[in-house]
Amino acid sequence: MKLTDRRISALALPPGKTDHIEWDDDVPGYGVRLREGGARGFVFQYKVGDQHRRMNLGAVSAVKESNARKTAANLYHRVKLGEDPAGDKADAKIKAAETFGAFTKPFLERQRGRLRPSSYEDMARHVLVYSRPLHGLQLAKIERRDVAAVLTAVAKDSGATTANRTRSSLSSFFAYARMEDETQTNPVIGTARYDEVPRERVLAPAELRVIWTNLGDDDFGVIMKLLMLTGQRAGEIANLRWSEISDGTIVLPGTRTKNHRAHIVPLSAPARAILEARKRYPSRDLVFGKGQGGFSGWSQARGKLERQITETTSKSLTGWRPHDLRRIVASGLQRLGVRLEVTEAVLNHKSGSTAGIVGVYQRHDYAAEKAAALNQWADHLMKIVTNAQVQ
Repeated sequence: MKLTDRRISALALPPGKTDHIEWDDDVPGYGVRLREGGARGFVFQYKVGDQHRRMNLGAVSAVKESNARKTAANLYHRVKLGEDPAGDKADAKIKAAETFGAFTKPFLERQRGRLRPSSYEDMARHVLVYSRPLHGLQLAKIERRDVAAVLTAVAKDSGATTANRTRSSLSSFFAYARMEDETQTNPVIGTARYDEVPRERVLAPAELRVIWTNLGDDDFGVIMKLLMLTGQRAGEIANLRWSEISDGTIVLPGTRTKNHRAHIVPLSAPARAILEARKRYPSRDLVFGKGQGGFSGWSQARGKLERQITETTSKSLTGWRPHDLRRIVASGLQRLGVRLEVTEAVLNHKSGSTAGIVGVYQRHDYAAEKAAALNQWADHLMKIVTNAQVQ
């Protein structure tokens, strides 16, 4: 029987059946499926090897019979040419699900065990936040222009340095995707790097004061105050552990420092008081953050702080970042007369006076000098944040 609109409307389930297909005589594999309850739909069925494939072509109530017939005829010709339309459709659905966003989870899980916590946090931010426009795109279809558009936006909003770091993280991401055969190319290759201008932003005493006085007792507020007092890297403090604090010092293992060298940070009285006021949970070694990681909500917290500063002072304070506090401590120690090699020891730098051959033979850890320097800086900082006359 050749299926037509009139004949289809007259079809009924054979007695005793709940599911039946009425086949068309003209187009092999084309039919109408009748189901108990009244549902009717066009189907196309064919065989690949020993397996039967069936494709739904739409409900009778929604698709014209002539259109369903044309679709079935086209599918039949494809099968005769050796194609597998249903298999191709299934593959297309799988490919459509293989997006950038879906692949971020296995990529970051792999990186978590390979990178220091601070480096992992940066990479996660690059692929989860800065690269969000790529999340809905299929990995195999992402092109160089897509990546370039993301990097252009990051450079505009967050600066050239952040754009370049995001570029590096994306390159690692696509290299891993190629290794897993999720894509055949690395679209980061050929994108431009941005010229980086060294940051020279040094917050004035009045700016330090307004930041300090507007900070709360939450993770971000405590971390920021510790950065001001110690001059350490933001990631090192954000991922600080109670087991790294003892006898009035922070002892960072080489696995947690940028130069992979263990580092001792003497704590001044204000820094010790801040940490002693923190609530400690027996089951959690990390001082800050939630779950398995340390603090990571930098952008949101900084934005909230800047809005609060604007509300309380009627002036905006922008163009700075937490890492600038490290530069402030360095320059502040120098103004206070602390020797350069001691300042570098406080910051855990291996440059300048302790670089190269000098560093090989210079094993003095400057423990006493670092403690004196940070105590001196803490006294000076407390005068700045509590007394508007100090400049």
